[in-house]
Amino acid sequence: MDPHLLRTYLTVARLASFSEAARTLGYTQSAVSQHIAALETDLGLPLLTRRPVGPTPAGERLLEHAGSLLLRLDAARADLARFAALPRETLTLVAAPLALAPRTLAALPATGVTLRTLPRDEVPAAVATGAADLGLVDGIAAPSDPLRLPDVAPFTARRVAEEPLAVVLPAGHPLAGRPGLRLADLVDARWLDAPEAAFPLDRLRAAHAGPAGHGFRPALRYEGTDARTVAALAAAGHGLALLPSSTAAGIPGAAVVPLTAPRLVHRTELLRPNGEPSGLAAELIARLDAPPAPGR
Repeated sequence: MDPHLLRTYLTVARLASFSEAARTLGYTQSAVSQHIAALETDLGLPLLTRRPVGPTPAGERLLEHAGSLLLRLDAARADLARFAALPRETLTLVAAPLALAPRTLAALPATGVTLRTLPRDEVPAAVATGAADLGLVDGIAAPSDPLRLPDVAPFTARRVAEEPLAVVLPAGHPLAGRPGLRLADLVDARWLDAPEAAFPLDRLRAAHAGPAGHGFRPALRYEGTDARTVAALAAAGHGLALLPSSTAAGIPGAAVVPLTAPRLVHRTELLRPNGEPSGLAAELIARLDAPPAPGR
């Protein structure tokens, strides 16, 4: 299966237009049509309907594979390119918003660093394809358990931090005075829907292990990346939020109650390509491996 044809197919299916795909890819519309026809001939199946443009059932099935196949090819190209690359004097670090803890920020080299936030699900791909030198990704995990990361390429993941989780709610909420809260007690509550700045609601449902799609109803939706804003919204009564304890601390009007069950933590991991790091990447890794300074 020719990856160039597959990339064209993925673009046409995503844009639902041959002409838009041609503009995006820099091809003529005729070339795009020829790519799709060649791929359909190779596979012996129609992949797209033409009016309107959309995937056939076979095309839908191919879409389930196409993104990961192309990502693995891009990751392989980036991995091999590192063998010929000269040592770099700059560092590009991508991070999920909740992965940027104070200790991590303090460990950054003083110059030569570009820091970019991404949705947590995009961080592994950015490292695998060479769009970033290192990545910081976070998630919910059992204590000392590694995060479950997508298998996009060979890379090394190391723990940077683990800290307790807390439920953030208004100070006047009936549950605000509890010494701890169980996730099972909050299934029927209204939650802030903040997929990039807090934990997505589907992950709370998975952590609760209840019936599929059950509970954790969304209230207000926040589409930013500032976790402190999420905590402030929770304090104002717009829905509950589950956040790392340190992130939620000190928000006016907020009660921060530890999550006691299930036994989970907020875990942050540093992702890097396999091989020996050098330059600023090695410097940052060494700083993160060093014991925290007193008081941090």
